[in-house]
Amino acid sequence: MTPLIRVLIVDDHPMVAQGIQSVLEDHDGIEVVGTLHNGRAALDQLETLAPDVILMDLNMPEMDGLTATEMVLERRPGTRILVLSMHDNPEYISSALSHGAMGYVLKDVPTDEIAEAIETVMRGEKYLCTGAEGAIAPKSGDVTSALTSREQTILLQLARGLSNKEVANALDISVRTVETHRKNIKRKLGISSTAGLTRYALEHGVLQGTGNAF
Repeated sequence: MTPLIRVLIVDDHPMVAQGIQSVLEDHDGIEVVGTLHNGRAALDQLETLAPDVILMDLNMPEMDGLTATEMVLERRPGTRILVLSMHDNPEYISSALSHGAMGYVLKDVPTDEIAEAIETVMRGEKYLCTGAEGAIAPKSGDVTSALTSREQTILLQLARGLSNKEVANALDISVRTVETHRKNIKRKLGISSTAGLTRYALEHGVLQGTGNAF
């Protein structure tokens, strides 16, 4: 028997969360393990609820969906984040994907589509609502925008010559997490060496700290 997909709903609108929960509970193969009202609560309950997929709203009190997405993936990298939002602006979609979300669905889509999106991201595939495909690629000449805010911070530290351990201590994260971010930065920027990262940082004003790259 195929295990149920464990889904956590994180949305600060109780009526929305309850409506989605009632629909998903009738769907074979999906188990709703909880509904929470902000990103901070999701982090606090992450290990206890152990969700496979999180339906994440963007605009929430205490901790927004983008920050929560980054921190969830740092703690449980295998978790799939599916953003569920009322905003159809491509910039919102692109930002969500750059922060590690596997998909983006509007709140007014048919309920069956939410279940389909959950199953899709659970297979390791991206799922975008209609018309959002063009938001995947960064703007021409703005490759740094493909990095998450955490990756940009780590790039700055690495470019200053800090070791993985020193970066981990400075940001209060594990060395393994730094190594994972470092690999992702190199992949996104198409750079294979630390020297290449430093050169990129110099050329794009990253080492100025408040330069135009950030």
